[in-house]
Amino acid sequence: MQYLWYIIAGLIGGVIGGMGMGGGTLLIPILTIFLGVEQVEAQLTNLISFLPMAIVAVIIHAKNKRIDFKAMLWVSVPALVTACVGAYFAPRVKSEWLSKGFGAFLTLLGVAMIIKIIVQKIKSKRRANK
Repeated sequence: MQYLWYIIAGLIGGVIGGMGMGGGTLLIPILTIFLGVEQVEAQLTNLISFLPMAIVAVIIHAKNKRIDFKAMLWVSVPALVTACVGAYFAPRVKSEWLSKGFGAFLTLLGVAMIIKIIVQKIKSKRRANK
C-alpha cells in the first residue's frame, strides 16, 4: 500500500515539474511529511526523478520553440556550480536543518508570490482608473 503513495507523490511531482514549477517543491514535502522519508533521501529521490522529467520537458519546450538558449546559459552555469556546492554540503548537514531551511525557502517563495500578485492587482487597478 505504501508504494501506492510513492506513485501518487511521483505523479504529483511529475505534473507540477512538467509545468515548470519544480516538482520538488511538492515532492520533497510529500515524501518527508506524509511518507516519513529523511530530508536528504527525499532530496536525492527528487533529483533522480527530476532527470527524466527534465529531459522530456526540454524536448517538448524546444520543439515548441519556447527555450531562450542564450538566457539558459546565464541560468544554467551558476545553477550547476551551486548545485555541486549544495550536493557536497547536503550530506554533512543534519536532516532537521535541511527540513527547516527548505520550509523557510518555501515560505519566502509563497510570500513573494503573494506580494507579486498584490502588486500586479494594484497596478492593473491604477491602469483601469486612468
